[in-house]
Amino acid sequence: MCLAYPYQILEVTSPFTAKATVNGVTKEIYTSLLPEDIKPGDWVLVHVGFAIQKIREEEAQEVIELYKELLDERDL
Repeated sequence: MCLAYPYQILEVTSPFTAKATVNGVTKEIYTSLLPEDIKPGDWVLVHVGFAIQKIREEEAQEVIELYKELLDERDL
């Protein structure tokens, strides 16, 4: 099983990399696996540092909430 986490693009830094952020964490990600171009403000799913899919903001927020719920339940 692989898990991906949504990140929002802050800046495209090269044809194959971008700076992305979520929950106050900013990291450099690889974008070479994406079939479409990305721009600041776009949301992508990131797995082991690679953006693997572009998603809508609504989907990103849904996934973030699901992960938060899972973590909250784990701490019970």
